[in-house]
Amino acid sequence: MATVAELKAVLKDTLEKKGVLGHLKARIRAEVFSALDDDREPRPSLSHENLLINELIREYLEFNKYKYTASVLIADEHLRKEERKSTNIEDLHVSQAVNR
Repeated sequence: MATVAELKAVLKDTLEKKGVLGHLKARIRAEVFSALDDDREPRPSLSHENLLINELIREYLEFNKYKYTASVLIADEHLRKEERKSTNIEDLHVSQAVNR
């Protein structure tokens, strides 16, 4: 019969292989930061440059399959959905330097 420690190890390995454990950890982190966030003090609106930087970081994380880290970043209030939706390449005044 398997011990409790062995069952925990097998369960942890299974959840890690399926990607569930990383997702749960990221979700817990996001919820903790959300709970600690002080809503009474409004944050300043993002400048055009900061919005671009945030989008580049988010795209980098998603491109490299850091989806759990990206989910924590996206959950942060600085990356508001309405600001992300209104952003496109023409608005950012960026030209594509490299053709792939």
